[in-house]
Amino acid sequence: MNTDISFKRINKLAIPALIAGIAEPLLSITDTAIIGNINENATESLAAVGIVGAYISMLIWVFGQIRSAISSIISQYVGANKLDEIKTLPAQAIAIIVVCSLLVVAVSYPFAKQIFQFYNASGQVLTYCITYFKIRIFGFPFSLFVFAIFGIFRGLQNTFYPMIIAIIGALLNIVLDLAFVYGIEGFIEPMYIEGAAYASVIAQITMAILSILLLIKKTDISLKIETKLHQEIPKLLGMIGNLFIRTIALNTALYFATAYATGYGKEYIAAYTIGLNIWLLGAFMVDGYSSAGNILAGKLLGAKEYKTLLLLSTNLIKYGLITGIIIATFGFLFYNFIGQIFTKEPLVLEQFYHVFWIVILTQPISAITFIFDGMFKGMGFMKYLRNVLIFSTGFVFIPTLLFFDWLDYKLVAIWIAFTLWILARGIPLIIKFRRTFLPLANS
Repeated sequence: MNTDISFKRINKLAIPALIAGIAEPLLSITDTAIIGNINENATESLAAVGIVGAYISMLIWVFGQIRSAISSIISQYVGANKLDEIKTLPAQAIAIIVVCSLLVVAVSYPFAKQIFQFYNASGQVLTYCITYFKIRIFGFPFSLFVFAIFGIFRGLQNTFYPMIIAIIGALLNIVLDLAFVYGIEGFIEPMYIEGAAYASVIAQITMAILSILLLIKKTDISLKIETKLHQEIPKLLGMIGNLFIRTIALNTALYFATAYATGYGKEYIAAYTIGLNIWLLGAFMVDGYSSAGNILAGKLLGAKEYKTLLLLSTNLIKYGLITGIIIATFGFLFYNFIGQIFTKEPLVLEQFYHVFWIVILTQPISAITFIFDGMFKGMGFMKYLRNVLIFSTGFVFIPTLLFFDWLDYKLVAIWIAFTLWILARGIPLIIKFRRTFLPLANS
């Protein structure tokens, strides 16, 4: 029997995945909006949140690739009707990622100052970076734990429970942000940037607790760690290794962008922070269809339903493109209003509005790229994804940034580089997909 890839089925996976996917960027974007409106050193605090957010996002994306690896393997076993053979893998995978995350915290915590000096932070901005980071980093292991469990649910073709967890985490973060940053008269003193960090950590811990409870109660997956390694662990580690290298390349681009924006001045890094968070929010909104592609592509490959796989790609391109256009239209309609949500500083807004139109125009392009990115992850084609990212960062993003920076385009240089980078990531994936599966479907 053919796998259902109807509009209803895709959206049943995509819409909950979309809501779950925006949890992490929503944590950062909430911090950005609330911190940008405090009465005390708002610009410096906003810059610090942006710099630390870029670094922590890098860590989450590098190590959070376990979600895609677990999802890919489990979904292929589901497609082949061999789920019983994979039930002991998740516990071992979670244990590996938790140990790695604790090592990252132990290594990075003592070197907070050096890390953010590397990002060109100095003076008051550097001080705020260190303060914010030394609290926020303790949420990192819990984030990775949640990512791993989300990967298990995705592999099981379930995006509903991750959505519930994400909604609760995001709402809790917003409430705690308001309470801790601004304070509650007579109960809580304003904690400003420290309050935003504490709010994020508490929200991440809560999401981790909910994740483990739902996994135990709603699935047959065991969290008992077997001493004998599962036969798929080498494959899993290989996938994670390729995705690790890939994400290093991805975050090299983000590092260059953040470092250059910081070097231009505090107004520039504050404006860049707002733009990046909006861009990431749009990307994660499209990630709903990317996640549906991830889940279904793995299952279809496992079942060898190649014609259905091609049809899935066509449908997802259509849905993703429409979503990207809607996001872009919304951005243009509320162009001036959106910037003022995050800050009232005239110099920051001036720089933000100078580049926001580019951020908006990238949304439909990003939609197509991220959808194919998700499908390739679901099918386990991690090595090809790695090579595409290395090429697009080393031979497109960095040269473009350096050239337009030489022309003194500043933030415009960064966003032109991001636009070409997204194109350089998406086009090879489309070509590779068609060349691989058209012959298989026809035969």
